[in-house]
Amino acid sequence: MAHPRMYDDADPLLDRLRRLCGALPESVEKESWGRPTFRAPKIYAVYGSGSAAGQEAHPQALIFKPDDDERPALLEDPRFWAPPYYGPSGWLALDLDEGTDWDEVGELLASSYRQMAPRRLVAQLDAARAAR
Repeated sequence: MAHPRMYDDADPLLDRLRRLCGALPESVEKESWGRPTFRAPKIYAVYGSGSAAGQEAHPQALIFKPDDDERPALLEDPRFWAPPYYGPSGWLALDLDEGTDWDEVGELLASSYRQMAPRRLVAQLDAARAAR
């Protein structure tokens, strides 16, 4: 049984996230559990967090895998929180809105991508950034 779609394709925050993810080597979007997931080929980002484990829904949140060294500092910032299902594995979430710092989101995505993507794709990312 398929999950119902839990996002709006016309969401401007999702559009902005799609553009950032689309700039990463061989990144693809796939709907899973009713939400957009971004993969290379493993999931490195998810858009939206449902209500579970006593937490409220965050339909416009970015779920990402922070670097282990960065995770404690991020958790000291009240904008970041451990999402249901992903949190126990070290993932964090950040609500996106009109005031979002998209440069910061790009850095968080790149860090998550580096942890989840194969080495050859990380090398492509490094080469592209070095060429700038």
